[in-house]
Amino acid sequence: MSADDTLIASISGIRGIVGQGLDPSVLVRYAGAFGSWCRQRAADLHRPPRVVVGRDARPSGPACAQVVIGTLRGMGCEVVDLGLATTPTVEMAVLREEAAGGIVLSASHNPEEWNALKLLNEAGEFLTPAQGDAVIERADAGDAAPVRSEAMGGYRKYNALPDHLDAILALDLIHPEQIAAQNLTVVVDGINSVGGEALPRLLHCLGVAEENVHCLHCEPTGHFAHPAEPRPDHLTGLTEAVPAHDADLGVAVDPDADRLALVDEQGRFVLEELTQVLAADFLWRHREGPFVTNLSSSRAIDDVAAAHDQPVYRSAVGEINVVERMKDVEAVLGGEGNGGVILPDLHYGRDALVGTALLLQHLAETERSLGALHDDLPHYAMAKESLPLPEVPPERLLTALAEQYPEADCSMRDGLKINFASSWVHMRPSNTEPILRVYTEAPTEADARALAARFGEELQEMGEGLAA
Repeated sequence: MSADDTLIASISGIRGIVGQGLDPSVLVRYAGAFGSWCRQRAADLHRPPRVVVGRDARPSGPACAQVVIGTLRGMGCEVVDLGLATTPTVEMAVLREEAAGGIVLSASHNPEEWNALKLLNEAGEFLTPAQGDAVIERADAGDAAPVRSEAMGGYRKYNALPDHLDAILALDLIHPEQIAAQNLTVVVDGINSVGGEALPRLLHCLGVAEENVHCLHCEPTGHFAHPAEPRPDHLTGLTEAVPAHDADLGVAVDPDADRLALVDEQGRFVLEELTQVLAADFLWRHREGPFVTNLSSSRAIDDVAAAHDQPVYRSAVGEINVVERMKDVEAVLGGEGNGGVILPDLHYGRDALVGTALLLQHLAETERSLGALHDDLPHYAMAKESLPLPEVPPERLLTALAEQYPEADCSMRDGLKINFASSWVHMRPSNTEPILRVYTEAPTEADARALAARFGEELQEMGEGLAA
């Protein structure tokens, strides 16, 4: 898929800065192509050409949604409008509505001036690479095929959050009465987007008393109170608020609430990498089965899997890549090290709400604090750096770098990952930004940063050499 400086089309959707690459004509082109693809998909599946649309709270969301909804209707698609909705809520609504597809208007962790079309198929999952290519080819060819006025699609609204919450409560793993007995106090950082409404409601449903839920940045204004990615340097307000409220934990999400970050009762940030590890440690106490994560995720999941005598499989980065691998190996759980938890019993999508439910159930069953559970986990240090895209194709650059390590354990399934005895480095073009990501993991923070700096320099020197 293609990318340029202002618009990125990848397995993570069509995203850009509003007015600087993502403008109404772009929305019409891609929504039109997707609508016509859904219309054909619906015919193949013998179901109505129905598309579910939801959005996060970004200021550009209402206007973008109007353009997208009107375009879809012009393609002959009935639109089910969820309004403000988390990405996992939209994913589940696609299944519930037996729709041909879905669109989430959210640029996830990107700043509020960005927006995106995150495209879902009839399974409520991100488009596969082949499906995404088919939609982009239609958009590039201008092959949208609008319908005549008498065939335009209908429109209705639907508040899908209650059904999402009911489905979580219906899971055989979740017992609200057991959670309620712990009398937990929780601080929520909703970054002024959809998670600020969804998470408090979930907590109440799980048995956390209303007076014990303290909201931080939970008004869905779309003006993010801090940078959108739930990282430790962005969540200082939450790490201060948890001990100030004498809370048991803090939970934070990104703007569309598919990523979950945690703060323990001492105000210590629990690395996003460990969200999926805590979820797996809980689930493996109840059932056996494989776990799937991506190549950029911490080795901590492998250590916990070994303790439970369970297998871990790796996929390329990107939710749909994890999901497809999960189906291949019949995984009981999956996720990504960015705070994503995927529970197939609910749906095949990263879901901060079900991640929160699993964590609270874990606390209730063990009757231990989040800090104690966290301290029991294996701990590694990670460095996450980025470089501008090189002048030469990234694939050429990474292939050339791999040739410098003929004896190393290298994988080029997704960029280049080099495994060392006690550390690793993973270098790949981003699916969501025009950058080259460099992730490392090592026993100490100093080692991880040194490894990232070393390979950043090697990439830069290699790129300059190849471009000369």
